[in-house]
Amino acid sequence: MKVFNMLLNVLWLVFCGLWMAIGYLIAALICFVLIITIPFGIASLRIAGFVLWPFGRTTVDRADAGAGSFVGNVIWVVFAGWWLALAHLVTSIPLFVSIIGIPFGWANLKLIPISLMPLGREVVPTDQRFGTR
Repeated sequence: MKVFNMLLNVLWLVFCGLWMAIGYLIAALICFVLIITIPFGIASLRIAGFVLWPFGRTTVDRADAGAGSFVGNVIWVVFAGWWLALAHLVTSIPLFVSIIGIPFGWANLKLIPISLMPLGREVVPTDQRFGTR
């Protein structure tokens, strides 16, 4: 199973993971420069790591997430989340067109909710197979 996840992650990295992670890194750098948005930058870095190497990991809601995470996610969607979600959508289109890239296209679409609402989520390893979640 770990070998299969490794293979999927390497293919993901080549076809779309690197480009998407760069998008999240740019968002994080902008958030760090603006100082008051440093928590958004930290969340963006966390999701960049997940987008770079997603297979074998998943995201779950944090138990301590509350109204602050909700308000932060609304602000995030307005300033950065929508263009990252759009990037996932645009990246998935050529993957769907190439028959072999369909699983990666679906994976890109599954990352859209995380790109829109990264606060209050944490990345955890999973022992389940990709299709059984």
